[in-house]
Amino acid sequence: MQIDDMIIVSVDDHIVEPPNMFDAHLPAKYQDIAPKLIRKDDGTDVWRFQTIEVPNIGLNAVAGRPKEEYGIDPTSFDEIRPGCYDVEKRLLDMNANGTLGSMNFPSLPGFAGRLFATLEDKDTARVLAQAYNDWHIDEWCGHAPDRFIPLAIPMIWDAEACAAEVRRVAKKGCHAITFPENPEPLNRPSLHSDYWDPFWQACSDEGTVVCMHIGSSGKLVMTSVDAPIDVLIALQPMNIVQCAADLIHSPVFKKFPDITVALSEGGIGWIPYFLERIDHSYRIHKSWTGADFGSKMPSEVFLEHVMLCYINDEVGVKLAREIGVDRITVEIDYPHSDANWPTAPETLGAEFAATDLTDAEINAMTHENAMRFFRYDPYAIRPRERCTVGALRSEAIGWDVSPKATARRPIPVHDGPVKITELNPTA
Repeated sequence: MQIDDMIIVSVDDHIVEPPNMFDAHLPAKYQDIAPKLIRKDDGTDVWRFQTIEVPNIGLNAVAGRPKEEYGIDPTSFDEIRPGCYDVEKRLLDMNANGTLGSMNFPSLPGFAGRLFATLEDKDTARVLAQAYNDWHIDEWCGHAPDRFIPLAIPMIWDAEACAAEVRRVAKKGCHAITFPENPEPLNRPSLHSDYWDPFWQACSDEGTVVCMHIGSSGKLVMTSVDAPIDVLIALQPMNIVQCAADLIHSPVFKKFPDITVALSEGGIGWIPYFLERIDHSYRIHKSWTGADFGSKMPSEVFLEHVMLCYINDEVGVKLAREIGVDRITVEIDYPHSDANWPTAPETLGAEFAATDLTDAEINAMTHENAMRFFRYDPYAIRPRERCTVGALRSEAIGWDVSPKATARRPIPVHDGPVKITELNPTA
């Protein structure tokens, strides 16, 4: 397939929320309690919510910055590319990358909305979460419904409230919701509990995909406190294997046969061995562990319910047919440090060129699966011929995507490896 003929839908990108996001979506009596963006004396911008400060960490918004400026320090809006928070500029950045559609995970409230769960007054927490979802669906995605796939945040403090929100946003055309890949570190019942059944039932009824993003539990593998941060970064996507093992051995898929879960930013290269391992474990140990998958093997059940998502994964792409091209979707991860912006078509194309995948199989992975799973139909608004990489890039001619140094403060100089302990504790 020629690169210009590809159609790309990314199921994992990110927003740096703009300062005025709550203005039109909160009743007046709640405006004072809403998160406020403030500029600190050191020039960084942070959201202040109650006693909590939420900075935008450098690695979360490095699109368009030279790698020398990557880091874990808080940043300001002056230092990040406008496409991170300005929807019109985001569309231009998407065009330059040949990206038709994008699903955007939150930054401010955490991937699974855990910021609002810190409020003791859960009615106020509910109003804030709904205001966030309304802003995201009506303003951000509503600005260009042919280009964005809406994604809601949950009310993780209450399963019934979660279920009600799934049904509410489904009426607004949103059929995706974030959820922690492991609720237990957030002091919530685990995936093995029946506590979440109302939530799973609502997602099943509404055809809502549950997107479990790496790190959404607030917990990543840290081998030791003095390990260099390279260890955490290298292991980051592989954290999702824990969620995969939890899900397949939980009662969720058995009780809710229509549910679909996306393992967001988890990669796919590990999938073949994982499937082999869960089948092996089942054959050897089911007689004493009590595991029961009926007439199917665990690997079959897994692939009936799970969406697989990757950014760059040469090994996984080579094994795509073995994994199942009907379950695989692509990600850009804009504006994070792992993003393949603005060269996603070239990166994806090179990986596909090293295989014998057919054009039909490539189309399934690059856009058709995402459109099917998320009920996303851009062609109802934009003709297909205007959705290709070549057509979109022609709309961004002259749009500058060259790296630019934008740091307003001295870049920290380290005399050795950056340690995990140097991570900002409020991130």
